[in-house]
Order: sequence, then structure tokens, then C-alpha cells
Amino acid sequence: MDEIIAGLKNATLEKSPERALPLLKQISDAENNLCDKYDIKGDLLELLGLDDRAVQVQVARCIAEVAKTEAQRDKFTKEDVIGKLVSLLSVDAGSLELTIQVCRALGNICYANDDARSIIKTTKGDERIFALLDLDVDTDEDDRDQFVRVRCGLVSNYLLGSDDIAERAVELKIVGKIEKILARCVSDVDKYEDLLLNILPPLSILTEQISELYFEPSLNKLIAQILAKCTNPDLAESCLALLHFSAQNDDVKLLLAEEGLCETIYKLLEKYKTFANTDEARVLMKLACDLIVLILTGDKSMHYLYTTPLLKYMEDWLDSSDVELLTTGVLALGNFARTDRHCIYMVENRIMHKLLSILAKNNGVDHQMTLQHALLSTLKNLVIPKPNKAAVVEAGLVDIILPMLEIHQPPVVFKLLGTLRMTVDGQEKLAQQLLQNEKLIKQLVHWSKTSEFTGVLGESLRLMAWLIKHAYHASKDLAAADDTGLRKFVAVEGSVESMVGMLTSTHLVMQNEALIALSILSTTFQNKNADVKLDELVIKAEIGAKLAEQITLNGETMTKEIVDNLQTFIKLLKTSEACEEHLKKHNIDELLKSIPSLVEYCTL
Repeated sequence: MDEIIAGLKNATLEKSPERALPLLKQISDAENNLCDKYDIKGDLLELLGLDDRAVQVQVARCIAEVAKTEAQRDKFTKEDVIGKLVSLLSVDAGSLELTIQVCRALGNICYANDDARSIIKTTKGDERIFALLDLDVDTDEDDRDQFVRVRCGLVSNYLLGSDDIAERAVELKIVGKIEKILARCVSDVDKYEDLLLNILPPLSILTEQISELYFEPSLNKLIAQILAKCTNPDLAESCLALLHFSAQNDDVKLLLAEEGLCETIYKLLEKYKTFANTDEARVLMKLACDLIVLILTGDKSMHYLYTTPLLKYMEDWLDSSDVELLTTGVLALGNFARTDRHCIYMVENRIMHKLLSILAKNNGVDHQMTLQHALLSTLKNLVIPKPNKAAVVEAGLVDIILPMLEIHQPPVVFKLLGTLRMTVDGQEKLAQQLLQNEKLIKQLVHWSKTSEFTGVLGESLRLMAWLIKHAYHASKDLAAADDTGLRKFVAVEGSVESMVGMLTSTHLVMQNEALIALSILSTTFQNKNADVKLDELVIKAEIGAKLAEQITLNGETMTKEIVDNLQTFIKLLKTSEACEEHLKKHNIDELLKSIPSLVEYCTL
């Protein structure tokens, strides 16, 4: 190598293309790191300045090869070298061979090299780089495939720099240039497969660098059309990833829905699902399924798709043996179930029965959490409309989900409790039954005190409060009321303490629910049932301290409803001498006077 480098220096001094060409080729063909101890930057720059196309091609190739090592990359990260290389970039197809080698050289210099990218940006070399995207190489050109690869490789390596570089690229209309290429390719996706595989990565890089990037509707349509026509898994994955990014926007969700993308994905998955037996294929299937669900999260897109065959397609997937398709069907139906009308339709047409049947087979600790979460989410939506509640209870929802109390995965527990809470709304008989389920109440108390997952903690408390509220028989003759469920509840250790603790929740709605539940317990038991020592239980739970904390922290933001319920509860507590004395110790009467809205009422 010493001899080759010495010969190159002599050829440079003599400005002899004939002597330089074979030496340049030898350097290019040698192992990359053999040149690391030499500084040939100056010689190559000199030769690059010769008006000889063949020499320029070989010099560019030589730089591309030696710049594969970090040591040489640093040596070529100079404005004179980069500037000269950029000046040789051309959108003239006649100079394609030189352009290919220059793209390779610049691409390798830019690899993980912010200094090189900065030089290109500062000298506006990016304008010439992006202009390469305007070059439409004839499909019969021998070097076409290589040009397509190295052009996009250079663009990608350059874009992988700072956000500023990506934002300037957008200003230089790189997205529009890529869209033009896609528009040409969409007519024959298989023919232009290589071009598409190389032109989409720069677009993906832009989405990673610019979170607020917006694609025009025409571009999103093109990507959707390419996805529908492509047979290459890598190309499909690129399209799906780009559409996932765009579909974060509700307008794009509607656009893709109207384009029929969800139905297209359904048909593609139905066609290829038997081939989804590798990890790569499963990833692709999940990406496609997730996109259907994502599009359905938009209100307008969901309402539009309700009028298409997609609802039936998703119902059909409830019978699928593939867990990915089954889960997607469940989640999709859950998104459709965001209006009372849709929910009532699903119950009346026994879609709900299918969901319950699936859950009955998947309600154990060893079953897939994602499917359980999806089923509970959808069922929770279905039981919200009042006309559905009795039908869902009658169909066995509660018996199916109660065994899931053995599951302790927070996302599943959260949905389980929320589903139960929605189910008991207005269902007095069911609420009475559940209050008498000692295992359930004990588990709720446990979660309300120990869960690190705030959602589970909150739902545990809310479910207990709702059970109390809906089990309460609003009869004028309280002696005739069935208080069995409430008695069972109070008998569970820690249950009353949990309700008292709920008073200091950060959410006003939960504070109000706690006040209502505690008022019901006080109305039912205070001084009326010798065997239920409610006053002792609330005092042990530090009711005075909790009320003081609630008023001190939230007095200024309390609504009239909460203030009224607070006063009612305190009045009920005072029917017990022990409680009244306890409240005095915590200065509750004086604290009540500090609530601004109460002062308002008094001074009107």
C-alpha cells in the first residue's frame, strides 16, 4: 500500500489521468482500513478537479470506499471536499455513473457524521442532493437500480441528522418530490418495487424527526393505493408505518376510511393469513390490524365505516382461530360501540353473546391479556346504554367475569372493574348480590389500599361506592329496606375505611361518590342497628381528619352538589354522640365556614 500511495502522489503531481486511474482502482479494491494511516484527502481532491470524467468517477469511488471507516470519514469531512463532490452531482442522466459514485462518497461521509451534514446544510448542498429526486432515470438504463439505491441512501444518511435538517428538507419540498415518484410508481407497483423500497425510507425518517409533519391527502391516498397493490412484505410494512403516522390525525382517519383502506386490509389479511407463520409475518399482520383499529378511533371515520361492510367483517373475525384477527375484531367492535344506537344494535343482534362466549373461554390467569383487555373494553361500552344492562346481565356477564378476580394484571383489572361498575348502574338486585360477595369486596378493599396502578385503585373505590348507591333501596320506610348487602359490605374488614379514604381523592367526582356512599351507610346504620357499630368504624378510619383534609384542599373548588352532600353527611354523623365529639376535635364546623360557596349562600 505504501507503494500505491506513493505512486498516486506522483500521478497527482504530474496531473496524469493515465497513471492515476489504475492506482485509484487498486485503492478502491483494497480493504478499507489499509488506508487509515494515510492522508490522501489532498491528492484525491486535486484529481477530482481534473477535467476528466473517468478520473472523477474513480476518485469518487475511491472516496466512497475509504470513507467506510471512521478515521477516513473524519479526514474527508472538510468543506473543500464536500463542496467539490456536491458540485459534481447532476440531474443529467448522461452523467449517471459519476452521480452514482458521488452519491456513494457523500452518503458514506455523512454516515453518523453530524459535522459533514452541517457542512452540507450550511453550504446549501442539500438543494443539489434533493434535486436528484427530480431525475427520472429510464427504466432500461443499466445503472438505474444502483442509482435508485445510492440516491436514496445519501438522502437517508443526510436526513438522519438534526431536526433542523429534516425541517429544511421539508422547506425544500422533498415530500412533494417523493410524492411525484410515488405517483409514477402506483400504476405498476411490482415493476417499480425497488424504487419504492428505496424512496419510502426518507419519508419515514422525516416522520421520526418531525412529530408535527403533515402529509397532503393526495400523498396519503398514494401510500394507501400502493399498500393495496404491493406483494412485497417490506414494502407493505413501510406503507403501514407511514399510514400509522398519518392516521394520528382524525381527518386522515376519515380520508383513509373513505378510501376503503380498512376493507382492503381485511381482504389482504384474509388472503394471506395462512402464510403468517413467521415472526416477520406476524409483525406485519399486527401492524395492519392495529391500523384498522386506529382508523376506527376517529368519530367521523367510525360513523362512516359503520355504513360499510367493515362491521360485518369484524364480526366475522370473532370466529377466527387467529388470536390477532380475533383481538382486532373485538377492538374494532369496541370502537363501533361508542354510541348507544350501535351498542343496542350489537346486543339485539347477539354480537354481545359472541363476545361473552369468547370471554368465557379466555377468563383465566393463563389466557392472553391483550384479548382479555379488548373483550372487557368492548363489553364495558356495550353495557353503558340503559336498555342493554338487563340483557347483558341476563346473558351471564357477571358470572363470566367474576372468576377474573384471580387475574392481577393492572390493565385487565382496570377494565374488569370498569365493566362491573357500568353494569351495576341502576341494577339494584345485582348490586345487592355483589355486595354480598365477600371475595369480591375483600379484593376491592385490597386493591384500593395496595395497588400501585392509580386506575385500579380508583376503580376499586368507585365500584364499591356504586355498589352501595345502587343497592340502597330508596324507600320511605327504611325499616322495610333490604340492607343485607350493605351489612355484608360493612362486615368486611377495611371496607368502611376505604370509603372514608376516598374522601381525599384528587378527583371531585370521586369525593362526591364517597360522600353519597357514606351518607347511605350512615342513614342505614347510624344509631339504628346495635350490631353494626358504624360510628366506631368511621372514627377508627379517622373520618374527622379526612373531612378536614378534604375541606382544606378542595373547599374552594367544591361544587354546590358536593357541598350539599358534605353537609348532609356531617349532619348524619352528628346523630352519634361519639362522632360529634370526634368532629369537634377536628374543628369541622369551623372548617365548613371556610368554604367560599357556603359563605355565598349565607350572605345572599
